This record gives sequence, structure tokens and C-alpha cells, in this order.
Amino acid sequence: MIHKVGKIMLYVNNQDEAVNFWTEKVGFHVVAEEDNKQGMRWIEIAPTNGAETSIILHNKEVISKMSPELNLGTPSLMFFSENLDQLSTDLKNKNVTVGEMVTMPSGKVFNFADSEGNYFAVMEKNK
Repeated sequence: MIHKVGKIMLYVNNQDEAVNFWTEKVGFHVVAEEDNKQGMRWIEIAPTNGAETSIILHNKEVISKMSPELNLGTPSLMFFSENLDQLSTDLKNKNVTVGEMVTMPSGKVFNFADSEGNYFAVMEKNK
């Protein structure tokens, strides 16, 4: 039986740029990095070192050659924040493309784009 989401695979064109974006602009941490010296590099990032779910940054070109049947599109992810207004301001100050803040019955949400133009959502739930 599956009991939690452990890791999310994110296929990127440039792993170094992606790591820089997620760590320098969004504030994530590199949890682990592996390189088999045969072209397969695996970089694990997470919002905190103790996070239960992390993101693995894979080289899209390498994976497409290894497993051409895989869908390498960007997953639609929603992150959660306890201070959405501050996060929005921080991202804008770091020249990240940030969408309009939307108020929904369950809370406020906005989206932002990474260095490759992929969009992700962030929500602050109503208390």
C-alpha cells in the first residue's frame, strides 16, 4: 500500500540552472547529489532538510534517451506557504515571474515560473 509521496521527478534542460533557481531564488536546499559518471546525475532538493517530499532534478535529454516512453512534461505542483504575501514579494525582488494573487474559498494562491518557464503554484490556506 502506498502511504506517502516521497520524491517528485522534475526533468529539466539545465540541471545547474535549475539548482541555482530553486536554491537561490526559492530557498530550497540541496539534500543529496549523485553522479554515476556515465551521464546520469541526480540532484535532490527540498524546501527543508527534513521535508518528507523532495524533488529530484533530472537531465531531460539523458532521461529521454534512456526511457523514450516517459512523459517528460512538467508536473503541476502546488506548494504551501504560511506567509504568501512575503513569499510573493521575495520572489519578485529576485526577478522571478510571479502571477497575480488569487483569493479562493480555501485560501490565497499565486503561481511563479522557474528558469525554464515552467509554472508552479503556492497556496496559503485559510486559518
